[in-house]
Amino acid sequence: MRPTIIAANWKSNTSKAEGKHLIKQILQGSWPSSCHVIVAPPFVYLPIIQEAIQDSAIMLSAQDCSEYDNGAYTGQVSAKMLSDSKVEYVILGHSERRALFNESDETLKAKIGLARAQGLKVIFCFGEQLEERKMGSHFVIVSEQLALLAELDDLDAEDFVLAYEPVWAIGTGETASPEQAEEMHAHIREELSSIVSPKFSEQAFILYGGSVKPNNAQSLFDMPNIDGALVGGASLQADDFLKIINAG
Repeated sequence: MRPTIIAANWKSNTSKAEGKHLIKQILQGSWPSSCHVIVAPPFVYLPIIQEAIQDSAIMLSAQDCSEYDNGAYTGQVSAKMLSDSKVEYVILGHSERRALFNESDETLKAKIGLARAQGLKVIFCFGEQLEERKMGSHFVIVSEQLALLAELDDLDAEDFVLAYEPVWAIGTGETASPEQAEEMHAHIREELSSIVSPKFSEQAFILYGGSVKPNNAQSLFDMPNIDGALVGGASLQADDFLKIINAG
């Protein structure tokens, strides 16, 4: 039985005071030991949140990293810097990075390589646009995005988490039905079996990301191939986030 992973992506939200207050509220809650909790604050707040959670079960993630190891790349935050800052996870391939910043598979592959070389665990995001779902090509699109994994060596389910994000459901209030999400997650697991290995497929954590809220979390997590969630807006409210955690 795979544990549940609930990851909070704060995106470009919160001030320093708000972030500290939010994490304090989350830490006052409780959840089953079988549920693994991750928080991904903005870069500048990583040290503050790291200090706040250092004696807790919560793990720290960055929201991205540079495709460059080091050098004259103004504004870039490297995987080495994240590792030095005691960050454990990094979110890569988020739909907003792909769409708003034109992040290509080649760029993503470079980021994944550098992150893994620094011992960072990866949360790998992928998913289809609304037009692609309407055209019935969503399975093809997801398979194409997963094909990148065939170029990665020695993937371990403990270090490489997957997050399926139907882009049409991110921040829109729309959510894939549990049945739609499960159908895609089952397809993803089948693809992982052929692209990576049957063992990896069986052990892989596949999270759902797309307007997860307290009122739909339980029905999503009841699906056999959904192993948790990458939570956006609802993770900015401690009560809502704790309810999602405990739904797992």
